[in-house]
Order: sequence, then structure tokens, then C-alpha cells
Amino acid sequence: MMDNDAVHKALETRSINHVAVLGANGTMGFGSAALFTHAVPKVTFLARTEDKAKDGLASAIKQVRSDSVANRSACAGYDDLESVVADADIIFEAVAEDPEIKKPLFERVDAARRDDSIVATVSSGLSINGLCADRSESFRKNFCGLHFFNPPNVITGTELIPNSETDPAVMDFLEAFSRVKLGREIIRTFDTPAFAGNRVGFKVLNEAAQLAEAYSPLVVDSIIGPYTGRALTPLATIDLVGWDVHRAIVDNICDKTTDEAIDTLKLPTYMAEMMEKGVLGDKTGGGFFKKGDEGRMVLDTPSGLYEAADSIAMPDMGHVEPIVKAYAEGRYSEGMDAMVHADGDAAKLTRKVVAGYISYAFHRVGEVCETIDDIDRIMATGFNWAPPTLLVDTMGAANAVKIMEEASVPVPTVIGDAAKAGDAPAFFAQKRLNPGRYFVAAA
Repeated sequence: MMDNDAVHKALETRSINHVAVLGANGTMGFGSAALFTHAVPKVTFLARTEDKAKDGLASAIKQVRSDSVANRSACAGYDDLESVVADADIIFEAVAEDPEIKKPLFERVDAARRDDSIVATVSSGLSINGLCADRSESFRKNFCGLHFFNPPNVITGTELIPNSETDPAVMDFLEAFSRVKLGREIIRTFDTPAFAGNRVGFKVLNEAAQLAEAYSPLVVDSIIGPYTGRALTPLATIDLVGWDVHRAIVDNICDKTTDEAIDTLKLPTYMAEMMEKGVLGDKTGGGFFKKGDEGRMVLDTPSGLYEAADSIAMPDMGHVEPIVKAYAEGRYSEGMDAMVHADGDAAKLTRKVVAGYISYAFHRVGEVCETIDDIDRIMATGFNWAPPTLLVDTMGAANAVKIMEEASVPVPTVIGDAAKAGDAPAFFAQKRLNPGRYFVAAA
């Protein structure tokens, strides 16, 4: 991370007066465009047609409710793409997560842009090098990933990803601009499938989806609830993100890489079958959960039918009460210790998922980013999950080793060494983050 002096020095190297956003009628497109209006005098919403761009602007105004969105925005269709991008200082691409859709637009952008304009993609995990491989030297030098999380006006965590030829000065400027002008928490990652946040986060989400083959989604989301360090339960998160987006991310990881936990990233067959029937989560009216005449309805994964939530038999969750009581009183270490030593199958399943999260995050250091602190920051500010090192420090290294061994996942060397030495908590570096934000006193 750049220090404050470097940030202010980098900001002085460029002036950003116009940002053009491609795909501005989509959720990420209009959300990102709205964010840029807070920082620059002019933002052009670009979509297939001007009317679709205007739809994006209307959605942005409704979402953000800020004068800057309406007063600093213009709209245009792709017929006018060349003239718009020729005047833009930053060209921000937010079209569908498909290289075959992105690349033809980049070809047009490359032919029309100024040599000094920055081109950034909001891709959530496609290869940055692959997206610019056929572009000009100037394009590649000024091209990178700037991955906002949805919705950008709420979630500040942002990944900055270079290609192999990105000018370091461009990276420094974008980090400075994003931090100071856009209020982002910037994490630099390597160009690997799903980058850092989604690589770690979707491992946990997909593991929960796999567990829903054996347990009701309601049971899974209760077992891996807020008391485990995440504000929104995993299957409800997949419904919110969209099953199609979830599939694109986990399939990309499985296609492009392999690791010690790759089996937990394979999309469950029942999800693929349900998607063929049009089930995509909240955007189609339901996924793991939906609203019905009888209240909340829950997907029965074997049958593909829905059943009333209050008709589902729940496991013994008695272990949760002492945990949330401790959290409510700010005794987070006691709450985590209670989770580590709780009896019963539900508690064991909870520990399995938490242990997998810690192990997987620590083992990605050096592969997806430089430090565990980078992963901490993107999980905290991109997913609003308890950072993995905070979990380790709060439960203690010895307890972290205990639950990883119980779950049969590899123990990171640094945690194992700390446990053997009996070291005091030492991994969590982001002291300005309040643990109470993540250790929620609710089941």
C-alpha cells in the first residue's frame, strides 16, 4: 500500500475530467458510473443504445439519490463510442463478464482513445493479460483491472490488478485516485483467476452450496450464520450475487487453476440443473430462498421444489447461545473459544467451514497477492467478513490449528509455528477495524 506522501504525489501526475463507462445500463455499470460522478465533472453512461444508457442513469439516480449523478452525467449509445472515448481520461468497462463481449469493444476503444487515457475493466476475475493481449502497446501500458464490489456506493473494497505491461505510474495514479477521490480501500492483487477476494470468498460460498445437497439451505445458513464472522449468510449471498455470476466465477477458477481445495469450488450439479430451468437467485424471484404465500420458502435441493421455512426440521443449535452472548458483551475471544469447543454435529460443521476459510486464505498468499494483510483487507471491506487473521488471533493459534486438524485441511506453517511457540495474537494488522463489526451477536 502506498504511503500518504506517495498518494498525494501520484495524484498530481494527472487530471481526470471525463470518465466514460461502457455497459452503464448494467448493475455494476451504473453503480460504478454513479461513483465516478462524485469525483469528476463529467461521466458518460454508454450502452448499446442511448435509451439503455438513460435507463442506467435512471437506475443510478434511484440507487444513489445524489445530485452529482444527475448533474454530471451524459448518455450515449455505442454508435457514438469512438467520439466519447476520444475525449475521456478514463474509459471504464463494465459489460457482461465474457471476453468475447469485452474484446470487440476494447478493439474499438483502442482505435479511438488518446494515448494517455487509462482503460480499466471491472472484471471480477477474467485474465487481465488475456483481455488486452491483442491490443496496442499504448493500450496495454494503460490497461488494468479495477474491480469494484457490488454495490460500489456501499462496498469500499476494491482490487487493482495490472497486466504484465501496465505502467507502474498508472497503477500508482489509480490507487491514489481511487483512495482519495472515490473513497476506496485499494488492494493490489496478481492476475490470477478471481483475483484475491473472490478466490477466497467464493470458495466458502460454494462449499456452503455443496453442503446444501445434504442439508437444507436453511440449515446451512443457520450453521454458517453471522456468529461465524459474516454479516450475510452464504447461500443468501449467492442469491443476491446471482447464480449465473457465482457459476462464472467458480467455473473460471476450476478451469484455469488448481489447488489443495479445488474440489470445494466445483459447482454442485443441482445448481446447474436449476439454472437450466431459469433459476438465478433474487434476480429471477428466487434461488435457495424465495418469498411465497406461506412466507419464506426454502429450496429442497433433491426435488427442486420449495417448502415453507417453518416446516423444516432444524438441528440442535444450542451451541450458538453462549457464543452470541459473549459477542454481545464484547467478549469475542470467549465466544470464539466456545465455538471451538462446542459439541454436536452443527458445531463441527461450523468449524469445518471456518477452518477451511482460514487455511485457504493463508495458502493463497504469494499466489493471489503479496501478503495476508491484503487478503484481510479485501475480505473485510469487499465481503464484510471477519478477516482470516482476526479469526486466528481471536481464537488463538492453538485453537486455529485444532479446528484445521479436525477438518483435515492443511495448517499454514506460520500458524502452526505460532501455536507451537505459544505466541500471543500477532497476525491481525488492521487495528482500526472494530471486531464487533464482524462478530455479530445474532445466530
